[in-house]
Amino acid sequence: MNNQDISLMKPFMPPFEDFKIYLDKIWGSSQLSNNGPIHEEFENALCDYLSVKYICLVANGTLGLMLALKSLKLNGEVITTPFTYAATAQAIYWNNLTPVFVDINENDLNIDISNIEKAITPKTSAILPVHIFGNPCKIEQIDKLAKKYSLKVIYDAAHCFGVDLNGDSICNFGDLSVISFHATKVFNSFEGGAIICHDEKTKKNLDALKNNGFDFEHKLIGHGFNAKMNEMQAAFGLVQLKYVDKVIANRKAASLKYRELLKNVNGLKILNEIELVKHNYSYFPVIINPEEFGATRDNVCIYLAKRNISTRKYFYPLISDFTEFSKYKTNELPISERIADNIICLPLFHGIALNEISYVAETLKQVPIKEKELI
Repeated sequence: MNNQDISLMKPFMPPFEDFKIYLDKIWGSSQLSNNGPIHEEFENALCDYLSVKYICLVANGTLGLMLALKSLKLNGEVITTPFTYAATAQAIYWNNLTPVFVDINENDLNIDISNIEKAITPKTSAILPVHIFGNPCKIEQIDKLAKKYSLKVIYDAAHCFGVDLNGDSICNFGDLSVISFHATKVFNSFEGGAIICHDEKTKKNLDALKNNGFDFEHKLIGHGFNAKMNEMQAAFGLVQLKYVDKVIANRKAASLKYRELLKNVNGLKILNEIELVKHNYSYFPVIINPEEFGATRDNVCIYLAKRNISTRKYFYPLISDFTEFSKYKTNELPISERIADNIICLPLFHGIALNEISYVAETLKQVPIKEKELI
């Protein structure tokens, strides 16, 4: 195994013959964008698969977040987590809103409810929680807070394709939810994403805003921007839908193998699966306690890399530690900082072999003392 690279992730690629059927349709219609027939078919298919009422397809998840915030006509401050990808806060910034970072909890690494309430001020207009690694936030508690203080809730559900909570799609909560279909995700359409909403009026408004603000009667209803998904992306997404259940099942098997091999390793924490949640196994994060494990996260990453194992420090550094966002760090973030300094995501993708998982796990467990002290 030492001579074979093990990637952190690989996008699932369906049979080309399946995709070619849609390429022939695109070439036949000569319509590449602007809500073509394949785009419409993909939207309808996604609504059925995800059990949601309305979907607005977008070119990528970042544009989806920007559009979701824009559609709600917010102002002032938006409370969010620093433990996420930078796009979460960038979407707030590009809407001329102020991000307010609050700490996470240790159990699921999601935004901490008590910290949300402490951060609410007269300037707060919304909460933007992230279902990190596809683990649902405390939905009911966030909903109660939002109603109590008359706040909007937009969920960054980038990691959440196919995730259900107690039999209901995680995207059916909050005012809006945004999923990413980036190539690194469980389900991809090359690039892409979707905003999930709950009524036809909101859907029409989102459709207009993603079309530079023009509705289907070519009337300018607001200051939008171009966030449309093209026919090629929609076609690839339709093909992926045929295989996504198989992909998730494969990732589940891989995750369970990791859990079996890494259970009870001193100084290594694996997040528990959440009751009543149908997970999609988008990532496999582990948190290292350097005192107990005997090595820092950074040294572990170096050690694994020398043995051709790719890893990623998701999510390090915190958004609040970037120069561009450090001025918005107005709250203490001790748990976020500790997790960011010690977390590592192990290789996980459709088709990863069991012997590759075993190699990763055994290599992680067998970091020698001299490597733990100094690499």
